[in-house]
Amino acid sequence: MPRPGVSPGQGRPKSGRERASDRSLGAPCLSFLWLALALALALPDSLVLWSPVEAHPLPAQGHPAKFIRIAPQLREAFGWWNLTCPTCKGLFTAIDFGLRTQGSVAWVGSVAIKLCILLKIAPPAVCQSAVHLFEDDMVEVWTHSVLSPSEACGLLLGSSCGHWDIFSSWNISLPAVPKPPPQPPKPPAPGTPVSRVLFLTDLHWDHDYLEGTDPNCENPLCCRQDSGPPPASQPGAGYWGEYSKCDLPLRTLESLLAGLGPAGPFDMVYWTGDIPAHNVWQQSRQDQLRALTTITALVKKFLGPVPVYPAVGNHESTPVNGFPPPFIKGNQSSQWLYEAMAKAWEPWLPAEALYTLRYENTLAGQFFGHTHVDEFEVFYDEETLSRPLSVAFLAPSATTYIGLNPGYRVYQIDGNYSGSSHVVLDHETYILNLTEANEPGATPHWHLLYRARETYGLPNALPTAWHDLVYRMRRDTQLFQTFWFLYHKGHPPSEPCGTPCRLATLCAQLSARADSPALCRHLVPDASLPDVQGLWSRPLLC
Repeated sequence: MPRPGVSPGQGRPKSGRERASDRSLGAPCLSFLWLALALALALPDSLVLWSPVEAHPLPAQGHPAKFIRIAPQLREAFGWWNLTCPTCKGLFTAIDFGLRTQGSVAWVGSVAIKLCILLKIAPPAVCQSAVHLFEDDMVEVWTHSVLSPSEACGLLLGSSCGHWDIFSSWNISLPAVPKPPPQPPKPPAPGTPVSRVLFLTDLHWDHDYLEGTDPNCENPLCCRQDSGPPPASQPGAGYWGEYSKCDLPLRTLESLLAGLGPAGPFDMVYWTGDIPAHNVWQQSRQDQLRALTTITALVKKFLGPVPVYPAVGNHESTPVNGFPPPFIKGNQSSQWLYEAMAKAWEPWLPAEALYTLRYENTLAGQFFGHTHVDEFEVFYDEETLSRPLSVAFLAPSATTYIGLNPGYRVYQIDGNYSGSSHVVLDHETYILNLTEANEPGATPHWHLLYRARETYGLPNALPTAWHDLVYRMRRDTQLFQTFWFLYHKGHPPSEPCGTPCRLATLCAQLSARADSPALCRHLVPDASLPDVQGLWSRPLLC
C-alpha cells in the first residue's frame, strides 16, 4: 500500500492540474441555501439588519452533518455573526407575518435571489436558477411549518436562544414483550460460507461532463459544457474525471462496472443511490428520470443475474432532498419518481417486504454512502453510551466530488447458511487512480486500495474492534495518517490534518448520535471537545 499522505502515482512534484485542485474549491451547498435566505424574506428590499463582511460560500468537501452541528459554520459562512437572538426571533416573526400578508411565490423568490447574490452564496445565475427551482416547495413548506420563532432560532443560534425537541411529538407504542437480553456478537466459525457483496454508492453521473473544460469554475459543479475553458496556465478536465468539484462522465461508470471482475464474483449488490450529478440548481424531472433509467440499464448490463438491492438517495428527486410525505398528493408529490423507480427496478424488487422489530441483535449490519469519503460510525447502548453494539459503514463514492479518486466497496459477510449471523467480516476498497488514468495513452485500471482488517490490524470487524481502532488512532498518529489517506480514497488534501482536525475526525467515527457529545468524552480528557472542534471547521458536502 502506498505510504500515507502520498497518493498513488504522486510521489513527485505535483502537476499544474493537481496544484490547481489544492486551492479552496468553495462550492456552496445549495441544499442549505434557504437556511440563509429565509432570514430576510420578510424584509423590505432596501433593508438588511446585518452586514455580510466578506461572506463566502461553504467549502464542499468532507462530512455532511445535522443542522444543529453545522449552525456555527453556517453563521460564519453567511456572515451571521451579528445576528443576535432577539433579532433572529424578530425576523422569524416578520417572516411568518410577511408570508401571511404578501407571501406570493414571486415576491419571496425575488427577495431570495437578491439576498443570495448579496451574501455571495453562489454566482448570480446559480442564485436565480436555484431559487426558481426551490421557491414553490419552500414557500409551501414554510407556510405549513410548525416551528415557532423561538424553536427556529434555537436551531440557528443554539439552545441559549430557544429549544426544539425533535422527539417531542413522537409517541411510539412498543410491544409488551420485553427486549431479549443482548447477546455479544461472535465471529463465525472458521470455514463457514462467506458472501461477497458489491456496494455502489454516489455514482453522480454528469450528462454534461466535458473533457478540457475548466475544473475550477465559479459554479458549484464544474468540468461541464457551461464551465468554459480553463485559464491558459491550467489544464482542463481529464478524460476519466478530475480532482475537483466535478462529477463523472458515463464512460468512467461504465469502466467501473466493466472492470469488476477481479473483485468478484458477487452474491448480491447493495446500491444506495445518488445517481444524478450535483447541478442541483438546474435539474428537471426529465433529467432525473434520464439518470435513473440510464444508470439502471448500465447496472443490469454488467451485473446480469446478480441480485441488486437499490435504495433511494437524496439526489434522486428535484428539487434535491425534496421528498414530500405521503399525504401530499398531485403534482407536488413524489409519485412521478417512485413510479419510475418501481418500473426500472421491478426485476430486483421482492414481491413482499418483511417487517422486523429492530432489536440490536436483529440488525446484522448498516451500510451507507452519501459522505463520499471512507469512514464509519459506532453505535452504543442507550443506557450507558459505552457498550459498542453496532457499526454503520459509510462507503466511499464512485464520484470524484470533491477532489477524490473514484471508488467502490466490497463487503465480506457471514454467508447464507442456517444460523448465519450475516455480520460483516471484512471489507475491501477499490479505486481508479485518476493521475495515472488521465495520462496520455493510458487506460483505466481499477485496483484494490486496501483491506480493512489487514490494514488496521483488526481482530475482527465487530463493533468493539472499530471502537478500539478510534482510540488506537488517538494515540498513534501514524495509524491515523493511514486512515486519513484511505478516508480520501488515496488522494488526501495537501493541507495536513493537525490535532483539531484529527480529534474532530475521530469524534465523528464515534458520533452516530449527533446529539450525544458525551460519546467523545474520552477523546479529549483535558479540554472541551466543542472548543477543539471550533479550531477546525468541518467542511460540508451535499
